[in-house]
Amino acid sequence: MAELRALVAVKRVIDFAVKIRVKPDKSGVVTDGVKHSMNPFCEIAVEEAVRLKEKKLVKEVIAVSCGPSQCQETIRTALAMGADRGIHVEVPAAQAESLGPLQVARVLAKLAEKEKVDLVFLGKQAIDDDCNQTGQMTAGLLDWPQGTFASQLTLEGDKIKVEREIDGGLETLRLKLPSVVTADLRLNEPRYATLPNIMKAKKKKIEVIKPGDLGVDLTSKVSVISVEEPPQRLAGVKVETTEDLVAKLKEVGRI
Repeated sequence: MAELRALVAVKRVIDFAVKIRVKPDKSGVVTDGVKHSMNPFCEIAVEEAVRLKEKKLVKEVIAVSCGPSQCQETIRTALAMGADRGIHVEVPAAQAESLGPLQVARVLAKLAEKEKVDLVFLGKQAIDDDCNQTGQMTAGLLDWPQGTFASQLTLEGDKIKVEREIDGGLETLRLKLPSVVTADLRLNEPRYATLPNIMKAKKKKIEVIKPGDLGVDLTSKVSVISVEEPPQRLAGVKVETTEDLVAKLKEVGRI
């Protein structure tokens, strides 16, 4: 069992506390000079993989990220949390903005095959595009079982039991390994990287490769026409009586 190896995808996103600003030309959001951090759901995925390693159920945890050189900072965070080594799939910043779930899934699928891993962990979604598609697409390309929105995870021999959150409550799946798991919010609470571990992470290896090295074409068939801020919410109006409320609703055409 301890021979299992895990690949964890980590995404660099604009920090959740930053107020998003749209570019003047409406081609996207402003990223220059803006604080970035690891996607919170990816942190949960890293934490779960590291916990399995600490239980001696997983032998190695590999953190991977696609994007410009700054993505190495995100990989270092994963290494400081306990991942063993990193892989940076280098993509120029301009091209990285057009990376979609399908392109990233192709990269992850190739890496999973190349590294011969048994588990691929991802966050259930990223907080920038909220796509919630990469894990599912990765499983589809690999033809592996998938457990999405995982809130509890248990290894059972050559299977993995995944308790997942659905609209009606909880659903339990037993998946054969190898498999793909996406982490939900309640799966765990990620640890803070300690200073000694941050220093150790600086010495851990990060392999830098190009998408072409994996035989992956990152050309996207999806183009962004325009990015716009949501309309400003209009101020409400106070009314004195129920009759005034009904009259106001009729006035604005709601009833």
